[in-house]
Amino acid sequence: MQSVLVHPQTVVVRPQEYVNAANASTLQDQLTIAVKSEQTSALLVDMQNVESLDSAGLMVLVSTLSLAQRQYKRFSLCSISASIRIIFELTQLDSIFEIFEDSAAFEATIAE
Repeated sequence: MQSVLVHPQTVVVRPQEYVNAANASTLQDQLTIAVKSEQTSALLVDMQNVESLDSAGLMVLVSTLSLAQRQYKRFSLCSISASIRIIFELTQLDSIFEIFEDSAAFEATIAE
């Protein structure tokens, strides 16, 4: 289950517990709708409550990043736990994604 918060032109999606093959398509649908929305200029995935991420979940994030880039939208991640951050580092995706320590750090860049 994910929660979605909408700020002016920014959508924050907060996946819960596990992002895996069982729920990846649901998350993909939510993220795609958010990126394609004309009211959205930025999308933040707050991973504070994510306990595990498998290859299907990682592919959802990568494909959403690609879609966001094609749509000229900002796509960022925040609040990634140490165990999940290792996945990003091992796959070298930490250099591809815009990753923030928390949502406040992301919001500070929006306010600039």
